Parts: sequence; C-alpha cells; structure tokens
Amino acid sequence: MPPSEPRSSRPYTAVLHQFVGIGDLVWHLPYFEAVARDSAGGQVAVIASPTTFARQLLEGLPWVAEVIDFDRRPRRSEGRQGRHAGVAGLFRMGRELRDKRFERIVLFSGHPNRGFVAWLAGIPQRLGYGTGWLQRRFLTTPPYIQRYEGPSVSVFNEAASYAIAHGWCSQRLVPKIQARPVALDDMRQRLASLPRPLYAFAIGTSEPFKQWGQARYAELATRLIERGCGVVLLGGPGETQLAEAIVADVPAGLRHGIRAETQQTIQHTVAALRLADGCVGNDTGVTNMAVACDLPTFVLLGKRPLLDLDPLMHMLRGPSLNTIGVQDVLSMMQAQQAPGFAAA
Repeated sequence: MPPSEPRSSRPYTAVLHQFVGIGDLVWHLPYFEAVARDSAGGQVAVIASPTTFARQLLEGLPWVAEVIDFDRRPRRSEGRQGRHAGVAGLFRMGRELRDKRFERIVLFSGHPNRGFVAWLAGIPQRLGYGTGWLQRRFLTTPPYIQRYEGPSVSVFNEAASYAIAHGWCSQRLVPKIQARPVALDDMRQRLASLPRPLYAFAIGTSEPFKQWGQARYAELATRLIERGCGVVLLGGPGETQLAEAIVADVPAGLRHGIRAETQQTIQHTVAALRLADGCVGNDTGVTNMAVACDLPTFVLLGKRPLLDLDPLMHMLRGPSLNTIGVQDVLSMMQAQQAPGFAAA
C-alpha cells in the first residue's frame, strides 16, 4: 500500500532491476537511492531477481520500502523454472504489481518486456531507458537515452546516463555498501587469527570462462602468505570444494595464513570485505562488492569489457584468463602499491 502522504507529494515508486547478478545490483544501488529521494516517504520498492540476493543486500536500508522478487531466470544449478518465466510469467508479474498500487515505476532497463509488465500493472507513470521503439510504446515519461557502445560494461554506464537524464543525480555515482554490525562482529572473530594485511580472494563465478583456476589461486595465496599477508577465500556454498582444494594446495607450513569462508551469508561476505585490506578475484559479484567496500581490487578480467565504475578497481586483461599469470597479479599489486607492497 502507498505511504500515507498527501496526494500532492512525491509518487509511490518502484524501481525495477533487470539483471541477474549480484555485481549488477551493487552497481545500481546509488541510483536506486537517488530515485528514493524523489519518491514518497524517501523510499522505493526494489523489484529484482532472487539471484541478486537483493533481500540480504538491502536488508535494513532506510530507503528500501520492500523487495519484490522478479523470478524470471533462476540459476541453472537450481534446476527449476522461474515463477515469472515466459509470457505467462510476465502476466503473473503484472497482476502482482497491480495489487501494489504503485504510482510510478522506474525501469532500469531498455527491454520491451519490462515496459510491458509495467503497462500490465496499470502503473500511471512508467519510465525506462527507451533505447528501442518497442519499449517506448509502453512508457509514459521521457527523456530516453541512447545505448552505450563504448569499451566498458554497458550496464553501469546506461544506468548513470538514465539517472542523470531524469535529474536524480548530476554525475556518475560510485557504489558503496556497508556491513551489518552483527555480521561484522562475527567475521571479526572468525578472521582474527589471520596475518595482516588481509587479502580476500573472490573465487566464485557464474560462468566457467571467468574462472582463473585452483592452481593459480593456490600459488598466489602461497606467495602472499610468504610476504606476511593473510588470505580469506570468499564465495558461496558452490565454491566450498574449490576453496578446500586451494587451501590443500598451499604448503602445510603456510596454511596458518589462509581461511575459507564459503558457507556464510551475503552479509557475512560484505563484513569480510570490510575487514580486509585488498581483494583479488574473478569478474564476479564479490569483486564488485569489494570495491564498494573501499578495497583496492584486482579483477582477473581477461578479454572482457572494462569495469570503470571506481578508480579502486584495477583490471588484469589479456587474450584470455590463461594468459594472466600469478606474477602478473603480483606485479600489478606492486605497481599500485597495494597493502603489503608499498615498501617492497
């Protein structure tokens, strides 16, 4: 139900996030918050895929009224069809949103079917990227933006252009996230025995071609521990076996400097990043969370579009991930004077 505000006040608003990754959601958070400042009660409802872990990431944020699942593309590992998959799922989503009685929906998307859902929901003000004529048929409120065609990831750049065009901000916004105090206290205890500076390794990935690999991570961990650093391996339950294998590949005499944390919540992962001094990892959600936690972050990118959302993000690129060696990572860390390297 809409907040109890005068009818002349700001509109009761939902924002819809199209993409399915955690990192994609992190990139959008400052823009969602900017829309919230222009919305009833200073809040928005966030519509997002369950695969983004939006409920955990957004829990307790004052500008989030509620999180609504748009269950269209579950992860393959779940082995199920999404509640909102297919044409029937779009109609189902439209009916569910209609019951919410939103006055405005802000689609962070240029996809026509998101505009169709907003139209089905009967929401009076429907804003979207409008990068194609078909989505514009379902929208009510310009301005529209052009598709991004530069060398960097389009998702972040289009979100920024959209927010600026509508006046929610005047420049690109850098995402930042905080850890919940309970998770922070728990992780502080769990990581207390590790040496400093502490490096988080983001070993998870949604796609095999983004995976740097067990042997390289084990060698990098070994080299860092030899320098007096600590290493914490971060990922989800699906990375538990990989994390255990990486730990096993580190020489026994150095294993005091490494710990695997793959069975915790997203909030615990944020807390671990807040307690770390740097991050190295695959092009995945955790590396995007790391830079949003103000960590110097070294992303093993390979031959992929640039990630240019934050100057703290350093990219290791090459024809493929296989061409990026452990020494390449150490050399970049040295060049950037990463924690533990400045005086070397």
